[in-house]
Amino acid sequence: MDWFKENFTVTDDKQRLDAGYIHEYLCNHSYWARDIPLEIVRKTIEGSVCFGLLENNAQIGFARVVTDKATFGYLADVFIDEKYRGRGLAKWLMGVIMNHPELVNFRCWMLRTRDAHSLYRKFGFAALEYPERVMEISVTGIYGDRQQTNTNCHSADSREG
Repeated sequence: MDWFKENFTVTDDKQRLDAGYIHEYLCNHSYWARDIPLEIVRKTIEGSVCFGLLENNAQIGFARVVTDKATFGYLADVFIDEKYRGRGLAKWLMGVIMNHPELVNFRCWMLRTRDAHSLYRKFGFAALEYPERVMEISVTGIYGDRQQTNTNCHSADSREG
């Protein structure tokens, strides 16, 4: 499906996603997936419900939901290219995600964020009600240090068509 606003499109069609662009952003610009290998990014796309934000068919943002499509969704890898921030595009993208026909009426949504709490609160996200009930295994630095894995990350010229 596609959603339109001015010259922007949100699509859930994985064929229209630019894995090279997504990888470049996550690998070089995100704090949560620094140095992630391209192969891992491709696997995450394959195993998730994905949303590409496009301007005239060029990708400028991304988000994905890891889900069983019935009761639970984990929102991950949400980003908007820095040049396009401040235009309400993240809010629009989140509205599309939260109203997507395969993602409505979940018993539980989760996400992790360091700095976008105000955006996610607008869609009902809050701090854990019972944090003592939630456990995690969190492995930092799993993709290696940047000096050893810099061949995993490429500049913008690695974009796929």
